[in-house]
Amino acid sequence: MRKFDYSFLNDTLLPAKLINLTSGIASLKTMSGIRKQEYINIYTELEAVARIQSVKSSNAIEGIVTSDERIADIVNKNSAPLNHTEGEIAGYRDALNAIHLYYDNIDFKVSDILRLHETMMQLAGYEHGGKYKTSDNYIIEEDKEGNRRIRFKPTPASEVQAAMEQLELAYMEASNDAGINQLLLIPCVILDFLCIHPFRDGNGRMSRLLTLLLLYKNGYDVGKYVSFEEQINNYKGFYYHSLQQSSDGWEDNKNTYVPFIENFLSTLYMCYKELDKRFAVINTNKISKKARIEAAVLNSLIPVSKMDICTLLPDVSPTTVEAVLGAMVKDGRILKLGQARSTRYIKA
Repeated sequence: MRKFDYSFLNDTLLPAKLINLTSGIASLKTMSGIRKQEYINIYTELEAVARIQSVKSSNAIEGIVTSDERIADIVNKNSAPLNHTEGEIAGYRDALNAIHLYYDNIDFKVSDILRLHETMMQLAGYEHGGKYKTSDNYIIEEDKEGNRRIRFKPTPASEVQAAMEQLELAYMEASNDAGINQLLLIPCVILDFLCIHPFRDGNGRMSRLLTLLLLYKNGYDVGKYVSFEEQINNYKGFYYHSLQQSSDGWEDNKNTYVPFIENFLSTLYMCYKELDKRFAVINTNKISKKARIEAAVLNSLIPVSKMDICTLLPDVSPTTVEAVLGAMVKDGRILKLGQARSTRYIKA
């Protein structure tokens, strides 16, 4: 049976890129928390949008789709699900809401994971919700010619209960180790969950719910305001490639977690960058172009380029952006970093 051991995360020889990413994310988390205290109404507005995007995207990754209008009605509980597909969507909504509201009381333990799976599956009418798979499943891939092959063999059904119990204990031990960075631990645990593949259906969606749960419990709540699931869906080719790389050799304890960790951290970092952009737009959408350009820089937690601002404010010309930035640099309100195409601006 697979051995679950995260002690390697104490190793100072981990790639520097991973350590740098965790440091950058931690800084953005701190600054975002300070901003949220001052602009709670804006964050509430962002949360309502992100919830819809999360439900839509996590289901879309699995091919469960309906119209944007129906998604919004279901998420906002303006309509009951009308069919099996909408039942699956509503189930994810309920599980996501449980994590948003009660993450402090939900742990990464077998009983809570089973209960969360039951919540996710119950409105679709599945009898196997909250129960482990009773037969073996396989990850099948198909090439361009339509030929299929088994890419990965998850944990056999007969071993799932023991594997999940060992996973819970390994996470408990590592989460209590002060020498282990939790942002490195979370993707390792999620990868192992996916490789166990404990349920007949819903493993991918459960992995995303559990990711949010562990992030929230560690103080990284950006997924409430920018959909983590949407970022995965937008770049799912990279996500699946990292999953394949990190699962190779898993059953023999010969895999590397690094590709999956890097994808996870990059996705989380993108969420914080997107939050920064959306905050600037919502916070300044009723004032002059000059004031909006100024706010885009002054409200940003990270250095931004002229192109970033033009993308954020498509109705403002590049010439206007450049003129306002020049005036702000001259006034000493912002700093100019770098030169030519690498030029960025940040609040002084």
